Amino acid sequence: MWWCILALIKLRLPPRIKVLEALSSIADGRVELMNSKARVVSSDGSREYKVVVDYERRRVYSSDNGTVYRRYIGYPIIAVLMLKGILPYDKEISKKLKGIRWRELNERYKSYRIVEGIVKRIYKERGGDEKELDEIVMKVMNKLSKITLYFDEDLSKD
Repeated sequence: MWWCILALIKLRLPPRIKVLEALSSIADGRVELMNSKARVVSSDGSREYKVVVDYERRRVYSSDNGTVYRRYIGYPIIAVLMLKGILPYDKEISKKLKGIRWRELNERYKSYRIVEGIVKRIYKERGGDEKELDEIVMKVMNKLSKITLYFDEDLSKD
């Protein structure tokens, strides 16, 4: 059975900003859970991502670009893991990230650092504490660093 693991691709840690994007997608109601499967709609509504999580076997699938092409744990997977209670989640922080136009910001600035700065400014304007925001990102990234997730394209066929 060792040959099965070789066919799987170990996903890398995502950029920090993907944690914020996951929190935002939950607040927007763009994540629909259906047992081990989920549907996540992009911030502008133009894309829909299929997500499948088999956490016991550490296998995941998501059709988002970060997961498929860049081989990191994309925000749709993070959002699903948050809603399943596997990753830390804070409803109050999430609500202050509601309605952010991620795709527009990412395409306009083409820099996660710049977009993260804009998102933090919006968060503070909505009464959020930047320290709390950084703490939730740190907690999620820390938890992700302790688990190994493998991209399994076969999960998409269900």
